[in-house]
Amino acid sequence: QVQLVESGGGLVQAGGSLRLSCAASGGTFRTYAMGWFRQAPGKEREFVAAISPSGINTAGASSVKGRFTISRDTAKSTLYLQMNRLKLEDTAVYYCAAAPIPRAATNLKEYHYWGQGTQVTVSS
Repeated sequence: QVQLVESGGGLVQAGGSLRLSCAASGGTFRTYAMGWFRQAPGKEREFVAAISPSGINTAGASSVKGRFTISRDTAKSTLYLQMNRLKLEDTAVYYCAAAPIPRAATNLKEYHYWGQGTQVTVSS
C-alpha cells in the first residue's frame, strides 16, 4: 500500500511560481510511474504531468507544456511539480498519484494510489 502526501500549494499571483512536492511511503517508489492531476471546481479531474519509474520519460498536458516540469528524487521517495508562469486557469486542487506500470501514464484510470490533494490558487 502506497501513501502519498502532497505539499507546497498556496496562493500566488498570475505569472508567479510554485513547487509542489509529493512524499511517498509504504511501497517501492522506484517501481511506480508517478503523475500529477488537478481538479477545478465543477470540472473533472484532468491529467497534468507524468514521469516513468526511471525518471527518463515524462509526459505533460498541452496546457502546461513549457511552464510545468515534473521530476522525481528516488533517494527521497519524492515527486515534484515545478510550476512557472502560472495562470488563473491553473487554479485547482492538485493530486499526485502512483501507478505500478513501467511508463509515464497519462490516463488517471491507470493510477492505483492517490494523495489527498493540495490547493493551488492563482490570483490576478
